[in-house]
Amino acid sequence: MILRASILAALGIALGTTATLADTLVAARNLRAQTVITSADLGYAAEPTMGAVAEPSDAIGLETRVTIFAGRPVMPQDLGPAALIDRNQIIVMIYNHAGLEILTDGRALDRGGIGDRIRVMNMTSRSTVTGRITESGTVEVR
Repeated sequence: MILRASILAALGIALGTTATLADTLVAARNLRAQTVITSADLGYAAEPTMGAVAEPSDAIGLETRVTIFAGRPVMPQDLGPAALIDRNQIIVMIYNHAGLEILTDGRALDRGGIGDRIRVMNMTSRSTVTGRITESGTVEVR
């Protein structure tokens, strides 16, 4: 392990970057996809992993996009915002344009969190549109 840390440090110096050689944030237990992370779900491993999440505060409250097995590093690409809308959930769609606001019911065809773009089927016309999830749990269609 010391040899690997030395190689990583040397690589960082050779590339002109500073390699971070700290404890690595790992899953304390198996975390299935769509699990919202709490402090009890995280632990540390002594072996450094380049690109892994370094601080627990950067992971707590986020949702796993894939299964992370116990002892494996927590990578930023494996996390995302917690879902507000589930697939097949009935939601409110909002269309705003030039002072006109239309609200209607829709069925979510995807799952997502704040800021995610999802497909929604208009319950009246049965047409499919794409919109962005707002903080209030509605979908804004443009």
